[in-house]
Amino acid sequence: MKAKSAAAPYIVWMSIFIIVPMILVVIFAFTDKSGNFTLKNIAEVGQYSNVFLRSIWLGALATVISLALGYPLAYIISHINARRQSIMIMLVMLPMWMNFLLRTYAWMTLLEDNGIINNFLASIGIGKIHMINTSGAVVLGMVYNYIPYMILPLYSVLTKIDSSVIEAAQDLGANQTEVFTKVIFPMSMPGVISGVTMVFVPAVSTFIISKMLGGGANLMIGDLIDMQFLGSAYNPNLGSAISLVLMVLILICMGIMNQFSEGENSGGGIMV
Repeated sequence: MKAKSAAAPYIVWMSIFIIVPMILVVIFAFTDKSGNFTLKNIAEVGQYSNVFLRSIWLGALATVISLALGYPLAYIISHINARRQSIMIMLVMLPMWMNFLLRTYAWMTLLEDNGIINNFLASIGIGKIHMINTSGAVVLGMVYNYIPYMILPLYSVLTKIDSSVIEAAQDLGANQTEVFTKVIFPMSMPGVISGVTMVFVPAVSTFIISKMLGGGANLMIGDLIDMQFLGSAYNPNLGSAISLVLMVLILICMGIMNQFSEGENSGGGIMV
């Protein structure tokens, strides 16, 4: 009884801020402006397939780059002394203490044609490079903003790997490469999967980064939804349909990631 009472505030919060909005999204997605049932909104989502593909591609690219940069850093942090670990983790989290919008504005200042980076390149004779309003700028913004969500779960998993397991592999004649590929990396897969999920999901649905760093030529799903609710193309029914399709895609991706996670856990973690 006490447990149910303690859970009551969470149930109320979840109902108001999660369940009710999702129900409203479903209702709007399958109704027209008059409130009549229709599948037209879902059918119209197909005309934005290029936006979905672009969002998935850029989100996946940002996730891969975050993993490539985040894994070595998490591995290095996990192998230094405890005091330095705390300092490094604080530095990783430091950008998150600043407002998301301000961080993105800072990158606009750095990447614009007359920004700090281009002025520096011009001063050393390389010449200016057009970086703002490109897909590369969008990916860079995603990586910068979301890479802490990759590093933290990786660091958490890597610090929990028992050193005796690594020593046992070395005693059996495994070299450094074999220790990493057959022991460390397989045992860190739960962190990899968590990091990939935590980066890919917000990256594929972002709209602030693509709007500010990508310009109109790099429209993503989040921008499309924003336009339907707040822009000149005001159509909340179509916006809800796009949101519903996005939710389904994200749930499918999370389901696939969970299957990989369950496979790793049941497999014991070490490759032979």
